[in-house]
Amino acid sequence: MKTEKLSLSHKDLLRAKFLCAGAPLSEYSFANLYLFREVHDYHVMTVPAGIFISGRAYDGGRFLMPTEMLRQEQVDEVLHHLKDGDYLFPVPEEWLPFFDGKNVSVEFSEDDSDYVYTLEKLSTYQGHKLHGQKNLLNQFLDRYTPEAKPLTQDRMQEALHVLDVWQADMGQPKEATDYFPCREALDRYDELVLCGGIYYVENEPAGFVIGEEIRPDMFALHFAKGKRKFKGLYQYMYNHFAKILPKQYAFLNFEQDLGKLALRIAKSSYDPDRILKKYRVGAARTATQ
Repeated sequence: MKTEKLSLSHKDLLRAKFLCAGAPLSEYSFANLYLFREVHDYHVMTVPAGIFISGRAYDGGRFLMPTEMLRQEQVDEVLHHLKDGDYLFPVPEEWLPFFDGKNVSVEFSEDDSDYVYTLEKLSTYQGHKLHGQKNLLNQFLDRYTPEAKPLTQDRMQEALHVLDVWQADMGQPKEATDYFPCREALDRYDELVLCGGIYYVENEPAGFVIGEEIRPDMFALHFAKGKRKFKGLYQYMYNHFAKILPKQYAFLNFEQDLGKLALRIAKSSYDPDRILKKYRVGAARTATQ
């Protein structure tokens, strides 16, 4: 068994494996793992059964993340590598049949689930459930003359300015938000093969979004930051970004809410088309445990 701390040297290996895995979950992204490597203590573990990511969940539990789709003949060997209390995570729902007949526990937490929307929905805000979002968008466009541009290296300082203002608006320590991972995403933007846009209001840098493809039909939005003073800015950014993404992407993944009520309310308000559960598969506990 070989274990190494996750680093940029693993980028090409893991990107290739995630592409083959075809999982729709936001963790199946090298940039996402790399940017949150300290938070989750990510390591790359090589065993006879394959390559896994060893990590620590927000609730302190230890897990192994498969880097490719599991094969039926692998399952027993993979489970053998789980230590007491550890589990496989995140396991997409479509992989659960591989564990049929095995002595395992299968659980999930709503806090981990990804919010997924169709591009059509976000690019139109049609329907009564999105009436509030469309009203905020229209009010924003009536009040301001925004401009959208690709997020490129010559605009990074303006994006950093937006991030600093967003952090001040939050009124929390930087350690309590995703400020540092987002700052590194800007610093290593090209290196991590990220894509995004920056938005201006009356020529003032006002917000930005950053993400990447995680599947040929799905784009994950890793970060969206904006100045609080511009009401309706987020509705505009999501709507505009959905309109300009290549049509090959049918879905936008807004990732999980981490159990934070404000995030849950905000992401639910866009009427998700799918809630992707992330399963934890571990050894079943006996009555004496």
